[in-house]
Amino acid sequence: MGRKGSTPTTPTADIPQRKDASRNQSGHHGAGPVSNKEELAIYAQPSETNLFLAPPFVDASLVKGSFKTLVALPKYLDVMEWVAVNMFDFYNNINTFYEAILERCNHKNCPTMTAGDQLVYTWIDNNNKHVKLPASTYIDYVFTWIQALLEDQSIFPTKAGLPFPPSFPATCKHMYRQLLRVFAHMYQAHFQDILHLRIEPHLNSLFAHYLAFGMEFDLLDKKELRGSPSSPTGIGFLYEKWRQNGRLD
Repeated sequence: MGRKGSTPTTPTADIPQRKDASRNQSGHHGAGPVSNKEELAIYAQPSETNLFLAPPFVDASLVKGSFKTLVALPKYLDVMEWVAVNMFDFYNNINTFYEAILERCNHKNCPTMTAGDQLVYTWIDNNNKHVKLPASTYIDYVFTWIQALLEDQSIFPTKAGLPFPPSFPATCKHMYRQLLRVFAHMYQAHFQDILHLRIEPHLNSLFAHYLAFGMEFDLLDKKELRGSPSSPTGIGFLYEKWRQNGRLD
């Protein structure tokens, strides 16, 4: 999918939802260092566990064992080529999963781009302001932005002799970050829809593959994955469960 025409300028940082209405709801979270003891306390699991964190769904997968061998750089292949091919495939696969639940991700059900119980992602508009968008609009903008990058021969060259630009690693890291947010929203807001379609093993397998690839090629930002201590992401807890059981090693 992808929206034609103008879009806000760039995807940007997340803004937490706050239950305390007296606090400023437009400020960024996560300011200042947090001690290890405090971080462990704040990152404690929510009292009501999300379905995707509970058995048997957390263990549902099409692939048994570790994803490490799936993401390893093939012999004699340039690392830029390998990353480019995988980013293209990840984009198309995530797009396909989102299409499956698109009817449920509407302005009424998802008025904001949620990724956790207290977390909403925002976009920077043409006036350089952080704006909250319906999740479907946010994701549409992300897909349109990434599709344009993938079709740009100066960034993702497909013709022989065309080099990758020096900015290619940073571009891929930004793309990875935004697709991670799409995963975060699908798990947080639409996992019951995924269960209804009986495709949770497929989604888990794709996401585990995505995480393993991001770790292998330095695309994954752990802070982005986990959110801030005061407003963590649901997928951050999922990552920890999979890391502990060796799925991502």
